[in-house]
Amino acid sequence: MMAGTPRIMALPDSFTTSRLRADRLTLDDLSEIRRMHRDAAVMAHLGGVRDDAQTQAYFDRNLKHWGDHGFGLWIVYERGGREPIGRALLRHLFVDDTDEIEVGYAFYEPFWGRGLATEITQACLSLGHRMLYRPSIVAVTYPDNRASQHVLTKAGFVYERDVTLDTVRCFLFRTTTPT
Repeated sequence: MMAGTPRIMALPDSFTTSRLRADRLTLDDLSEIRRMHRDAAVMAHLGGVRDDAQTQAYFDRNLKHWGDHGFGLWIVYERGGREPIGRALLRHLFVDDTDEIEVGYAFYEPFWGRGLATEITQACLSLGHRMLYRPSIVAVTYPDNRASQHVLTKAGFVYERDVTLDTVRCFLFRTTTPT
């Protein structure tokens, strides 16, 4: 490591916000990811309902990300709650051959419209800026996902450009810390 370069830390396995608790993805969470991937409302703006093979690939990829990088996907609960209400993530995403850090989230429909997505997004951004030393973090949405675009704008993101990810046109949003 070069002199003056900050040491990147692994992110916490769990963290809380004023209303939420996020716990690291573990082997025990496959059934929860499967449940989420079968929920048409949750998956409407995430590529659609996924079958078991797609879910297993997603799950394996996200477990590997934790192992390789020390951060990734968290299962989200109401603070003090026992039932998962969604997921949140910070992970590497290659956009036009550039390694970015992406923030993302998904909640079950009963938890929409309560500001929880903004709350978890802001918490993930704080972790990314403070612990990964990333001044710039991105998020992607489908062009028709106005609700998510609103969340990202409230969290400090700005639309940057259209991008194509896995042959799908998306909007790329970015936020940066002041220098």
